[in-house]
Amino acid sequence: MTTTNTDTSSATHTSHPAFVPSPAFATQMQRLLVDLSELSLQGKQLHWNVVGKNFRDMHLVLDEVVDAAREYTDEVAERMRALYIVPDGRTGTVAEDTTLAPLPSTEVDTATCADLAAAALYAVSKTARDIHDDIDAEDPTTADLLHAIITRIEQLAWFIDSENRVANQSKPAQLTV
Repeated sequence: MTTTNTDTSSATHTSHPAFVPSPAFATQMQRLLVDLSELSLQGKQLHWNVVGKNFRDMHLVLDEVVDAAREYTDEVAERMRALYIVPDGRTGTVAEDTTLAPLPSTEVDTATCADLAAAALYAVSKTARDIHDDIDAEDPTTADLLHAIITRIEQLAWFIDSENRVANQSKPAQLTV
């Protein structure tokens, strides 16, 4: 059997991407990656430890949060790689850099769980919104990914936040048209 040496590790290769992001762009995408990673971890922590009234619905919607967070974490990381940015999803990086508030390590009542989950979702939405305009100015294609993330994350936040709302009393006030 004849083997052919296909080792190209010593070969020089230069890529010529159509778009080269700035260091600030890379930093902003990393911020979003970290918060999405933490959201998936927090979603599972709450999913495993929620107890109380309406347990089953809360348990199941938290799986939706985790699924969305994992999907978008992967999409953000792959978008970063497509732009030759190296994503850092190591646990130490996520723990150190996340903007999400820490969770208790105990069982969590469904009402408290709803508040914690909604807060985490809104924190991720805030990160995506905070970086949006700069990302859009540099690369509208990546901004399209942010639009999808914001849309789904805010929808999930609304679903979960509604668990504790009181009709016509909860803030923020309903907008009238």
